[in-house]
Amino acid sequence: MFKSNDVQVSDILRQIENGEVQLPDFQRGWVWDDYRIRSLIASIMNAYPVGALMFLGYGGDTVRFKYRPFTGSDVDCEPEQLVLDGQQRLTSIFNALYCKTPVPTRNEKLKPRSLYYYLDICKSLDESVDKVDAIVAVQEDRKIYSNFGHVVDLDVSTPEKEYEQLMFPLNKVFDNIGWFEWMNGCMGYHQYDPQLMSLLNKFQAQVLVAIQQYKVPVIQLAKDTPKEAVCQVFENVNTGGVSLTVFELVTAAFAADDYDLRGDWDGDKNRIGRVTRMRDIERSLLGGVTATDFLTALTLLVRYRAWANGGAAVSCKKKDVLNVTLDDYKNCADEMERAFISTSRFLNEQRVFVLRDLPYSTQLIPLSTLFALLGSRAQDSTVKEKLARWYWCGVLGEMYSGGNETRYVSDVVGVMSWIDGGSEPDTVARSYFQPTRLLTLRTRQSAAYKGIMALILKSGAVDFMTGQAMDFVNFTEQAVDIHHIFPKDYCRKTGYDQGRWNSIVNKTPITARTNRVVGGSAPSSYLQQIERDGHVTRENLDRFLTTHLIDINAMRRDDFQIYFIERAKALLGLISDAMGKVVTNRSDQDVIAGFGASLE
Repeated sequence: MFKSNDVQVSDILRQIENGEVQLPDFQRGWVWDDYRIRSLIASIMNAYPVGALMFLGYGGDTVRFKYRPFTGSDVDCEPEQLVLDGQQRLTSIFNALYCKTPVPTRNEKLKPRSLYYYLDICKSLDESVDKVDAIVAVQEDRKIYSNFGHVVDLDVSTPEKEYEQLMFPLNKVFDNIGWFEWMNGCMGYHQYDPQLMSLLNKFQAQVLVAIQQYKVPVIQLAKDTPKEAVCQVFENVNTGGVSLTVFELVTAAFAADDYDLRGDWDGDKNRIGRVTRMRDIERSLLGGVTATDFLTALTLLVRYRAWANGGAAVSCKKKDVLNVTLDDYKNCADEMERAFISTSRFLNEQRVFVLRDLPYSTQLIPLSTLFALLGSRAQDSTVKEKLARWYWCGVLGEMYSGGNETRYVSDVVGVMSWIDGGSEPDTVARSYFQPTRLLTLRTRQSAAYKGIMALILKSGAVDFMTGQAMDFVNFTEQAVDIHHIFPKDYCRKTGYDQGRWNSIVNKTPITARTNRVVGGSAPSSYLQQIERDGHVTRENLDRFLTTHLIDINAMRRDDFQIYFIERAKALLGLISDAMGKVVTNRSDQDVIAGFGASLE
């Protein structure tokens, strides 16, 4: 599958110039800055290793990616090999040491620059000088300026000025005729001074020849290497760069058939990108859908239908996504887009409105696939009830916290069978909620935390003062967020157990305005304040509080323990209803120790 050997850089550069070695289209643009280029050249001068390169044979039936030449090369031919690892290093060497045009790079402030690189001959031979300090970068006019461009510190704009200051142009290193002519020109300029000729001969032997003979280890992958192996290899070797996604590889594969998948996702007239360019209520949830997420869902859809017609088992692993054909994509992309929008609307019905409060973004993948498979059936109340129950079992059972590809398949196949009269899918059958989990749910980092807050909204929670339902408009415009019911400052001053008062049992969604009124006072105090200020009558306030599953009498007596136990029971009731199964173990020793009483 692969072989490894040391290859002279000079041979690789000639292959780049001839187009025999090119880049796969998924490789990012060249981004190295001036200092990194000079450091790389210095490493070569010192004969230090600069890391192995990895090439992939091009032309097989398995790997057929769109290709492009290196920056600085203008060839138009089919390559023999593609560079999987080493683009930045090879592009830097090719542009700085081989091309005759200025090197497009940038400075430490990321400002674009076009530079030529020179070697200070005397410094390059001085063992006390760091090699990187012997490498000089000059601007496109071959000058270095100071004092805001008013003073010229170095001018090598003509061969004579190069000779005069013994500055060797590095882009002649691999040009045998070019560096020979330069040496002769320099000797002639200095009238064949013996001391100068000795210096140049030493420079040629110790510096130029060493660079020309520099070798790098090259790992060569065979052209029949599977695409999933290419993706895995690239991820393993490209730890210092931008990771390669499945989408990048599929894009490169489709590009070989002249189809611009990236333009389809990002472009102005795109198809998929509308998933992130729809109404606010949909964009707020689907803005986090990645291109790879979309392709994974589409793969599930394609493979399920093939399996239903007698094909191979459903699968959506990396290799399956990479094997999606262009026809598959064209046939299903519109349908998949509509399914993601339907998923967003379904989640809004579950009172999940914004990406921040989405329990599992990964659960969008099987859910959207199910909407695509079900079509209009997904709107039937019997079907929607099962979808909702499966969804909440996944969230509250925290079933999507690990590797998910197998679960995607299990859920899509299982839910479709369940809807058609089969047994419960694995996620529904195996999910459970432990009562003591309520005590450890404290932040949005937990999917179950986000899910329970959505269930509180779904159960009919309204704002304490206005009585407004917290639908999408009020949720966003009124800056609804999660806050303590018994305020944090009050609980601390009173000495309540932080493990209880800072748990989800003591939190609920309210508007920013209401939270400011609540402040840090005891509940009895801030409730009276709300009434005195004329925001709401006592009767209505009690009714509004009840929608948050709060024991009103305990609140008005500042009886935290009774309030806490009763609300925990109410939350377990919500959870039980959503999951369609009884939450057990409400009276075991851990529950009594954690809550101070049974939750039966």
